[in-house]
Amino acid sequence: MCYVIEQMKPADWEQVLEIYYHGMETQNATFEINEPDWKTWEDWNRAHLSECRLVVREDEHMLGWAALLPISAREAYQGVAEISIYLHKDSMGKGIGTKLMQALMEASEEAGVWTLQSEIFPENIGSLKLHEKMGFRRVGIREKIGQMEDGRWRDVVLVERRSPHVGLD
Repeated sequence: MCYVIEQMKPADWEQVLEIYYHGMETQNATFEINEPDWKTWEDWNRAHLSECRLVVREDEHMLGWAALLPISAREAYQGVAEISIYLHKDSMGKGIGTKLMQALMEASEEAGVWTLQSEIFPENIGSLKLHEKMGFRRVGIREKIGQMEDGRWRDVVLVERRSPHVGLD
């Protein structure tokens, strides 16, 4: 398989949304199961950090994407971000997530991010294994932290990774 990892462009929006919908269908990738919070590129663009948006492509076919969301508008948290990483359902288990996560971690450090975090459903074993493999540590379980659109309460496992290079002074 020959693929490239590159910066996301507005023209990628339809494929980004398609892959996100695949994640929604699993009911283990996001709290949303009917409609995403962001329905347009402009909504998505405002919610995510501009520096760290990556896609994995094989020719014109997107295999996955990753981006960062700020966890707070406060200055003290400028170097802390939450990961969104989604793979096309046909791309899972092929090492693509590992390569994409590595590229995202490198891009985040170049952008001055010192801590990455993710909130992962305990049932999403693949995502938990990926984060663990990439050096994230489990901080804890946030019990019944959010409610699905169908009314079910869900726990998430909070994981984080502190950069060994950024924010050490």
